Amino acid sequence: MLNKLKLAIFGGHKTRKISFPKYPTITELEKKAVMDVLESGNLSTFIASPGEQFLGGKKIQEFEKKFAKYIGIKFAVAFNSATSALHAAIASVGVNPGKEVIVPPYTFTSTATSALMNNSIPVFSDIKDDTYCLDPSKLSNVISPLTQAIIPVHLFGHPCDMDEIMKIAHKNKLKVIEDCAQAPGSLYKNKKVGTIGDCGIFSFQETKNIMTGEGGMLVTDNEEIATLARMVRNHGEVMLPTLKKRTYKSEILGWGYRMTEMEAALGIVQLSKLNKMNQERIKLTKYLTKKINSIDGLKHTKYENVKHVYYVYAFSYDGEKIGIDRDKFCEALKAEGIPCNAGYVKPLYLNPLYTERRAFAFKHYKGNTKYEKGICPIAESLYEKSVVLIPVCRPPATLKDMDDIFNAISKIIKNKNEFEMKGNT
Repeated sequence: MLNKLKLAIFGGHKTRKISFPKYPTITELEKKAVMDVLESGNLSTFIASPGEQFLGGKKIQEFEKKFAKYIGIKFAVAFNSATSALHAAIASVGVNPGKEVIVPPYTFTSTATSALMNNSIPVFSDIKDDTYCLDPSKLSNVISPLTQAIIPVHLFGHPCDMDEIMKIAHKNKLKVIEDCAQAPGSLYKNKKVGTIGDCGIFSFQETKNIMTGEGGMLVTDNEEIATLARMVRNHGEVMLPTLKKRTYKSEILGWGYRMTEMEAALGIVQLSKLNKMNQERIKLTKYLTKKINSIDGLKHTKYENVKHVYYVYAFSYDGEKIGIDRDKFCEALKAEGIPCNAGYVKPLYLNPLYTERRAFAFKHYKGNTKYEKGICPIAESLYEKSVVLIPVCRPPATLKDMDDIFNAISKIIKNKNEFEMKGNT
């Protein structure tokens, strides 16, 4: 019986026998940009020429200016990671220790831990089951007298419902920090994400749409936020263009969150390619979506008023309609040679950091937010049984690669009786 089975998970032939194209793509442009920095001997230059101390070297300042222009905002401040930029954002918008920051539970860990780094408290609010972003209708349930900010995450590249979020924020006098780590170049009603709230942050980690290996950026139209962010990234020291030498004068608590010249040089090259690379992602995923949505039980959703830039490709999975448990389906898909993930991260509040309140910030917290199963049922359902992620729908992949993804999915569903034959549904 085993030799007659078609699915690779049960010994059949794989749909795809070769790896997907490697990402990120490094060209001669990136190599030359880095070599130019190495040959210059200026690798960090946060002790630059008089009058520019602590503002970064030439490449860092060039990257900041070009990124700000691309986003369409006044100020951009480079960091060594998006986590650092988030931490600086929370401090710079004025969130105080012991106060609350609303975050989604279905996001990378630093969206929430950046609040704890500031000795403030993350409060989790549930998400939408189609875009996986914060559900504005749930925010009023978690706003308290201690709430000072909201961090909407444009997850996987799809923008949040920013109009509704901003209305709620203005009504309650809350700051809004857009987490755009997975969404550079994404649009909400023709506005680039990162320009709608008080500030936004971006990630340049090597898996992202634009990469510098590691790195991040904070953007804002508010000069005070930008100034404070520059101080946070540079040990809290005062930075004035009129200074002729370093004074080592610190006015706020700061850290060593500085980007290097090599990372900035990579970023300049990558930024010049971002629109083209995003368009390739959109082309690939549009092609795949038409096929995915033809299957009852699978659904990819993109709202009409947004530009989705597809950091990863996600679709909702209905195990009852398909007839295969989601996790078993993903095991079978990987066996067919297609990289995938069953769900994204476990809802963050279910981790010991929160359930056992391990961070110092909790010691003086006077609020009553809870971290327990059931507080965000949509996020829990998506994690446990309802989302499949495909991380290879990006250039240099091709439409032929998308065909392989869909052919593997179709093969599994067509031969789902094999799970019953193996007693493994």
